[in-house]
Amino acid sequence: MSQISLSVPDISCGHCETTVRNALQDKPGVNSVDVDIPAKTVFLDYDESAFSLEQVKEVLDEEGYPVAGTGEGGQKRSFIPLSSI
Repeated sequence: MSQISLSVPDISCGHCETTVRNALQDKPGVNSVDVDIPAKTVFLDYDESAFSLEQVKEVLDEEGYPVAGTGEGGQKRSFIPLSSI
C-alpha cells in the first residue's frame, strides 16, 4: 500500500472535493481518498500494484484537476487512525 499526498492547486470548494473524491474512490486498489480544500491537497491510500501514480494523475487531469509539478509527485503520508486520537 502507498499513502501519498498530491498538490492540486485548482481545488477550491466542496464541488471540487466531491468531483475529485468520486473520480478516485472507485478505482481498483484505492482504499481511501481525502481532500483538504484549504491546503489544496489530495491524500490517497492505494495499492500501487493495482493503480499507479501515473493513473492517479491521469484521472485527476481528466477531471480538470491536474497535479502540480512535473516530477514523480506525491509525498508519503502517515495516517493516524481516528480511534487513537
